[in-house]
Amino acid sequence: MSICKLPWGAQKFWICWPVPHCPEFAEKWWKDVLAKEIIGKKISVTGVVQGVGFRPFIFGLARSLGLKGTVQNSGYGVQILVEGHKEPVEKFINEICARPPSLASISKCLVEENPLQGFKEFSIRRTEGQVTGDSVAPPDAATCSQCRSEIFDPADRHYQYPFTNCTNCGPRFTILKKLPYDRPWTSMDQFAMCDECAREYQDPCDRRFHAQPVACPKCGPKVWLADREGRTIEGDWLEHARRLLAGGSIIAVKSLGGFHLACNGMDPVPVRLLRLRKGRPAKPLAVMCRDLDIVRAYCNVSPEEESLLTSPAAPIVVLDKKDPFRLPGELAPALNSLGVMLPYTPLHLLLFTEGLQVLVMTSGNLPGLPLVKDNDRAINELKGIADFFLLHDRDIVHRCDDSVVRYTCRGVQFFRRARGYVPRPIEISSAIADANETDYIGAGGDMKNTFCLLKKGKAYVSQHFGSIDTLEGSDHYKQGMQKFCELIGASPAIAGYDLHPGFYSSAIARSQFPGAAGVQHHHAHMASCMAENDLDGDVIGIILDGTGYGTDGNIWGFEILTGGYFDFTREFHLEYVPLPGGGKAVRNPWITASAYLISLLGREGLETAETMFPDKIEELGIIRKMIDRKINTPLASSCGRLFDAVSAILNICLKNSYEGQAAIEMSELAPRVFYRLEPYDYEITGDIIGITPLVRAVVNDYYLGKVSKTTIVKKFHDTIIAMLLECALRVRTKSGINRVVLSGGSWHNSYLLSAVTRLFKDNGFKVFVHGKVPPGDGGISLGQALVIYHRSNVKYLT
Repeated sequence: MSICKLPWGAQKFWICWPVPHCPEFAEKWWKDVLAKEIIGKKISVTGVVQGVGFRPFIFGLARSLGLKGTVQNSGYGVQILVEGHKEPVEKFINEICARPPSLASISKCLVEENPLQGFKEFSIRRTEGQVTGDSVAPPDAATCSQCRSEIFDPADRHYQYPFTNCTNCGPRFTILKKLPYDRPWTSMDQFAMCDECAREYQDPCDRRFHAQPVACPKCGPKVWLADREGRTIEGDWLEHARRLLAGGSIIAVKSLGGFHLACNGMDPVPVRLLRLRKGRPAKPLAVMCRDLDIVRAYCNVSPEEESLLTSPAAPIVVLDKKDPFRLPGELAPALNSLGVMLPYTPLHLLLFTEGLQVLVMTSGNLPGLPLVKDNDRAINELKGIADFFLLHDRDIVHRCDDSVVRYTCRGVQFFRRARGYVPRPIEISSAIADANETDYIGAGGDMKNTFCLLKKGKAYVSQHFGSIDTLEGSDHYKQGMQKFCELIGASPAIAGYDLHPGFYSSAIARSQFPGAAGVQHHHAHMASCMAENDLDGDVIGIILDGTGYGTDGNIWGFEILTGGYFDFTREFHLEYVPLPGGGKAVRNPWITASAYLISLLGREGLETAETMFPDKIEELGIIRKMIDRKINTPLASSCGRLFDAVSAILNICLKNSYEGQAAIEMSELAPRVFYRLEPYDYEITGDIIGITPLVRAVVNDYYLGKVSKTTIVKKFHDTIIAMLLECALRVRTKSGINRVVLSGGSWHNSYLLSAVTRLFKDNGFKVFVHGKVPPGDGGISLGQALVIYHRSNVKYLT
């Protein structure tokens, strides 16, 4: 061994060593010396690291390794200063990333050298620093098993307390006014901690150490029961509420992010009454089950679905009903599935009894209006629906509806992304994002609305706002946007919005952001799926939905596109069909079916329509004249409208009482598993997919051939699949593009999704789907933000 291989200090040691030279001993000695050297590190951690027990975790980890230093929340995230011997410091750093708290999500962990400061112990310091956009507000988390045990333990001081929480669970986003995440910046600031809660809060060995919403019956929020006039009902609120629910009453329950309308889900009478009062004749109602065993009694539950149900996010999970289904059919008429969730707050847990095992828990709002979050407004707006009100005095800062998901052949798919997931951002890997300090926003659409803030390489998709095409809805949207911007420290100057000239969201974007520009609806869908799958360059976008305003002023919805974030080309689309009355046809599939028959099959189609709808003869004459004279008959190339037409032809659904009803009810008749492609005929001429052969075949099979509905529905689905595959193959031959993204609300159709992904893969395509935002309009804001970002930064891309 050569002496030059040793560090200079070891060389000096070697030269001075009085005994026979031993290089191996010298090297070992030097390594021992280095291992005992005291070093200092500064560690900056960003992501979801505030309000998730991260500081207590760091505190405990440092103490266990004998390290000294500090940890504190900052506007950046969490900052750690640590001093100690090299080996335990390195282990400390590795453990931070390898085993963070269950609710945490680390984006970056930056480690730097730090001068030694001679810390005497490891401690948690007070929060400092302004919000930079690197810190991320935590989502709300369902009640953990330890808190659950305390709630049902008569010996525990949290017994039956409906606001029990700790660092592992409880409200976060819904009570947070601004970052950093500390109690003074939450709606818990009005509740001074009692001595016992303060002791737990300050004890590093307690699981409530620095749990910001910590509370107990002595010092925390209170619950009370009120009648329709807002008068408090004296006595035990919990005993009264359970008795009322068991007896068939409807109760408006103030929950985590807004009000629920609750009733006994095992009794068809209150379920029917709730539907009648809310004006919701057919749209499925979500239920909350007491525990997982109750869920299994009524629905099939896979391991993946069980994991979703019991996760900290605790979303509504769409499950297959068991056959026979032993709950009231009124919960989800004409559907084989049911939306189910488990109790995610102590208040919910307490409502259940041995005889009250399933509760309807549907959003507390009037049709078309925002979710109610305040006590007074709840009594004013919901007293025509609810018999009683279960209220509390902890303010809800951010409305946040329940998230809705299902598990598909391609993993988790969102119907609605809100509680439990928001405001967790989607990381955008583009290098330009970190270099550009400008904030961007995607305004979303007017239905299933979300907005998306793009800041420092992170895309913050807001909670679900639903319909904003009313004054109340648009006000709620503007207030939510302002609060969200304040929360993450964003100041967007450039906005992307939908091209539809009548959208409220687009008008708000144009009025509030000087750099606002339009983004075509289906281009936004394509870009959204690209963004969450971390794709750059060109793709084939197969976008299927009900309605999207096209660049030609017509209604699009069956689009095969190519392109990327900056621009797109429309390669193929379904042939246009007139929609008499526009929105009226969307609400009445029988009108859409009549329009398809008359415009595609002429006199034969009119006669067929008269046979199908004998009570509509006079209206059919008006529809024909409207089509012939092109009066109020916008042209539509739409997958949703095609589904509506076929559903009405097959007499499955003639009127949509909720969005997508006809398509959803028809898709329930499709096979559960794809096994063989059996399409009807169709035509492709130029860039137009002709459907006259398809419509004629469906009519002939059903009315003349007496073929079963299930067979026709399968062949109809197979025809769409065959159309898409042929178009994609043609596009690949022309362009060489082999990556396909699937977006749009029609991809909630299980059979379409599974069959297309399988067949496209068999034909050598790489297929990408949504798993972080909904494929429907709840995801377009992400695409709008990315499109407008890339267009604004085109100079960096060329």
